Amino acid sequence: MDEERIAAIRGLPKVELHLHIEGAAPPAFIRGLAQEKNVRLDGVFDERGGYAFTDFVHFLSVYEAATSVLKSPEDYARLTTAVLEECAENGVVYAETFISPDFCGGGDVGAWQEYLHAIREASDRAETSLGITLRGIVTCVRHFGPETAKRSALCAAETAGDWIVGFGMGGDENQGKQRDFAYAFDMAREAGLRLTTHAGEWRGPREVEDAITDLRIERIGHGVRAYEDLALVDKLVENGIVLEVCPGSNVNLGVYPSLSRHPIERLRERGVKVTVSTDDPPFFHTTMADEYEALARTFGWDEEVFAEIARTSAEAAFCDEETRKAVMKRLDA
Repeated sequence: MDEERIAAIRGLPKVELHLHIEGAAPPAFIRGLAQEKNVRLDGVFDERGGYAFTDFVHFLSVYEAATSVLKSPEDYARLTTAVLEECAENGVVYAETFISPDFCGGGDVGAWQEYLHAIREASDRAETSLGITLRGIVTCVRHFGPETAKRSALCAAETAGDWIVGFGMGGDENQGKQRDFAYAFDMAREAGLRLTTHAGEWRGPREVEDAITDLRIERIGHGVRAYEDLALVDKLVENGIVLEVCPGSNVNLGVYPSLSRHPIERLRERGVKVTVSTDDPPFFHTTMADEYEALARTFGWDEEVFAEIARTSAEAAFCDEETRKAVMKRLDA
């Protein structure tokens, strides 16, 4: 594929559904905030100034250490602005970001509302100045346990609406079972929130099956190891379950040894609704434009395939119909 074609693909309008707000923090932003607060972040950065980690569990600890300098609603407002500037620069016109009340107010509803207000104000400013629309998905953290998840679900239920549009779960997939968190997901569902959860990244196909059966979700974060069970792949197709695929993340963390071994193309060919996201982009040295370029070079995807991916993403977004129509118009343009 020639470089002019690659440049055109990088410049396409994009929709991102799987983005952790703290994980999208530019390293320079976190370092600057730490300096302002006189906080030492030993072991968080490498000699080039990027985030330093060795495996998934270490990644989680570095993530939480970096997040520790975000201590106020104002910090999260500044973070939101920095993240959306990066997204807009890479052609993202609509994004959904995972936000955890555990990091934003310690699970207290009142404190969470203050954080959320600041984040939303920054989001509104970015929509006016940058043309990018952001919506929030409240997430519980799996390795913090089911009781903590209930507090997150309460925060989500109390702030459900046109900006907080979903509820999900991230964290260490190797801790506990999906069904352990069913109560929290039921709370969120009753509040009118739409549901997603991380599954099938580290554990195999059974984890994806459990997410569908026990939590009754409509999207799955990652979900790529479902390909190891083709009957399950057919079930994803039959039920219209959307996968929030993060190819660069999967390769950088060692789920797959290379992008050419990643199953995203095989899943798409079998009819699974796949989308493309960055997960925690600076941790994995990627952007949405980089993801598009890598997929184009590896699988030969052309503009038509990426347009299909973007429309699938917009259709799967948890936003209201008015917002979806506006996003679709931008994609069509």
